[in-house]
Order: sequence, then structure tokens, then C-alpha cells
Amino acid sequence: MYTTNRKIKKMGAARIVFAIAVAFFLHSCADLDEDPAISQLAPGKYTSLEEFSLGVTGIYSQLRNAAQWTTFNVFGWAGDDMTTHIASNKADFREYDQMVPSGINNRTVGNWRDVYAMIRAANNVIESSVDMEVTDTQAYDRLLGEVYFLRGTLFLHMARIHGRIPLPLTSVPEIDIKLATQLEVYQQVESDLLKAEGLLPDIYPGVQPGAPRPNKGSAKAILSRLYMTWAGFPVKDNSKYGEAATVAKEVIDNSGSHGFGLLEDLEDLWKVDNRFNKESVWTIAYSDALGQANRKYGILGMPPENGGWAETFGEVRFYEDFPEGPRKEATYRTDIDWKGTTSLQFPIIKKVTGPVGDLNLSAWSTDRNDFYMRYAEVLLNYAEASGRSGSGSADAWEALNKIRRRAAGKPFNTPDPSVDLTSGDLGELAFTERKWEFAGEYLRYADLVRMEKVEEALNNVRRTPLDPNIPLRNPLLGSTSTDNYFAPIPQAEIYLNPNLDPNN
Repeated sequence: MYTTNRKIKKMGAARIVFAIAVAFFLHSCADLDEDPAISQLAPGKYTSLEEFSLGVTGIYSQLRNAAQWTTFNVFGWAGDDMTTHIASNKADFREYDQMVPSGINNRTVGNWRDVYAMIRAANNVIESSVDMEVTDTQAYDRLLGEVYFLRGTLFLHMARIHGRIPLPLTSVPEIDIKLATQLEVYQQVESDLLKAEGLLPDIYPGVQPGAPRPNKGSAKAILSRLYMTWAGFPVKDNSKYGEAATVAKEVIDNSGSHGFGLLEDLEDLWKVDNRFNKESVWTIAYSDALGQANRKYGILGMPPENGGWAETFGEVRFYEDFPEGPRKEATYRTDIDWKGTTSLQFPIIKKVTGPVGDLNLSAWSTDRNDFYMRYAEVLLNYAEASGRSGSGSADAWEALNKIRRRAAGKPFNTPDPSVDLTSGDLGELAFTERKWEFAGEYLRYADLVRMEKVEEALNNVRRTPLDPNIPLRNPLLGSTSTDNYFAPIPQAEIYLNPNLDPNN
């Protein structure tokens, strides 16, 4: 279908230079800075792979611009692992932290606008690439697979925040589009990711480790996250645990061909020098020197006494309950006396500030990449899904134990009776392991939602700290029942289209 040559449309000199620059960054640095106005080349059909490539990289540019801010992960503050300043200009984060996010929350509004702009761009790129006649079918398939991967992943990202969402699938605006059911959302995400899996290569050629351009394993990894979500609240289709286990195991069995694996030392993940690494199964890349910085880290996790902006901290009770050992040391900064601060007294998350000496304490614009999903999650998806589907094989226990061994500072591939588990409720044990492994990575709340453990977890973490010298901060104000699990759709969107009101 795509084997006939078509005369390539001539590009202006400026556009050719631009295309070469984009290709250089994507293949050497995996950085994604390009002008979406040029990249999408609307209107009309693409007549060359160069145009198609610019359309795809334009979506990445939008993604980086959105994901560089904590707005992209604002729902992370609803979990029991993270909190924010008790006053200051952090009201939008506190709304999530205290379970009272409003329809006019600026972070909600900004994230909705940014993500749906990317989805519209993806729809335009898909439509513009239809019926292209090319000789390099592998390059065509890679690009098309990327667009489906991005759209499916973004739909899932929004569903984990808002629950029911609209599913625009064309570039033509649907001014009266309705909310899809939760099942329809998951089915669409599945469709997009399966298409991506079929089109993407085992590993994307010419990019850094960590899949800054997704590969077949990246798509399967996100599929495992989808199926874990689908099996939980609100759809609660238990059959999806089996599918989650199957697809996660496929990633594990082919991890070498996808370039995936665990790092030996968890703390190494958070060092800038390791911003491209094999543990990330999909990476959002940044470069401060090129004006493409990540602005979620460094100073944002420091208290005012240290010149920090006091935006992202650990919950005290969660920190107190966290098992002692190398993983806790890799998660929190213990070199700073956070209990001695006068204004906040919150644990400092090392995953935010960086390890000691790695980031300047005044840094707010950094080279840190985002590991949107780690290989560790694939292993724990496999372990938990296997346990919950009643097929707790030796391989599933081994997947769990690899994470436990590394957490204890031991070689993860070497069995160790002092650490390994071989009996018990594998599903619950893996779920608990996730709690500690992904602390401070904006993932915990989605786990609490799917397992309907929000009330249990938040009521525990908002108790008076075990240390009597630390006051309770940011108490719960909203309901922890299932009808308050998801963030409201921005009120401005509902004014424009009443069909987006879930009460209609």
C-alpha cells in the first residue's frame, strides 16, 4: 500500500534546516524542541516523510512544554505520599492535597488545555498521513506508531485524573462532544496502544537509552498500566488482571531487545548524568542549555529556610512508616534537618531535589528527564496482576523479589532468603511494594483509586505524626468516598459544552 514513490514536495531552505536540526536533537540527544506551527504543516495531506516527521515531533514539543511543569502531574498531591506548602501560592496543589479540587483550579484548567491540544494535534497528524505513498515503510510505521502511542497514553493520563473524559478522534472540533463511558475510554486507549505495538519497532533506532522515542516494549508497558487500571475501580473487570500479567511478562521476556532493565542502585536514577537510562520504558527528555528545561525539580522540593520554593514534599506519616534501608535513603534527603525548619517540617523528597551535590539547591530549571514509566513498574504489574488473577508463578514472585532485593541494597538478580518472599497474598504484597518503590513519583493516588483504598490511606497519613514535635499539616477537607475520587472537568469547558457535565 505504501510502496509507490511520490514526488516529494520541495521544502523551503528554512524548513530544511529546521528539519535537520530536529532530526539531530531527536537522534543524538532525544530532545524535542520544535515549532508546532511549522511541525504540523496544516492544512492538507503530508507528501513526504519529512513532513510527517515534523508533525510527530511537533506533538513532542507540546508534550515537553506541558510536562515540564508540575501541573502535568497535579493529581499526585492527592496521594498519601506527597504534600505541599500550608499557604504561599500553592492553593491549587492544596486543593488536591486536601481532596477538594475545584472546576476552576488553574492547574486543572491548564493541564486540560495542554493535553487536549496534543490530542487534537495527534488527530491532525494521523489524518494528514493517511494514504501516503512512501518507499521507506519502516519509517512510516514508526512515525504512525508513535502518534497512536502518544494519543493512547494521553487519553489514559487524563482518565486517571478525571475518570470519564471526551474522546475526540478527528481534527474537526466537535463542539457538542459527549463524555465517553469509562469502558469506552479504556477501549479506545487499548485500541491506540495495540496499533502502536503493531507498528513500532523492538527498539527505536538512533536514540538514547530509556526510550525517548517509544518502542514496541513501551507500548506494551503502558498497556499493562491500562489493564491494571481497568481491573480496578470504577470498571472492576477482574479479567484484565490476566491481560496485565500477560503483556507485562512479554515486556520482561523481551526486555533486552527493548533496551530495558533495572539499574543496580535506585539512587542512580535521580542523578542528572543518568537522565537517559535503561530503567525508563518511556522518557520525556529535556535540555536546559537549549532552553528546553524541566521545571519540576530542584528548588521546588526545598523548604524556605534553604531558599526553596516549598512546592513538593513528603507526607510526615508516610515517611515515618517507610521501611528503613537503602530505598528510603534513595527517596528522601536525610542530610537536611527538615524537622528543624520552622515553617513546614515536611520530609524532603530526594527524587525531587536530586541526590546530595547533584543539583544546585537553587536550581529550578534543570536537565532532569521524566521517567513516565519505569521498568520497575512493569515487574510489579506482573507480580500484582499474577497474584490477583490466581497465577502466582515462580516468575511472578521473582519479579517482586527483584524490587525487594534492590530496595535492601542487594544484587537484584541474586536470590536472598533474608529478603525474598515466596508465600502470602502476592497481589497485596506487590501492591504494598509499589507504595514504597514509587513514593514521590506522582503515581500513588492512581493506585489508591483503582484499589478503593483512598479513605484508608489518607485517614492514616493525616493522623497526628508519631513524632509529637511535628504538627499535623494540610488536614483533609473533602470526602474520601468513591464519588470524590476524580477531579472535576474544568468549569469553563462545561460552560462551552454542557455535554461535558457528568450530571447531564
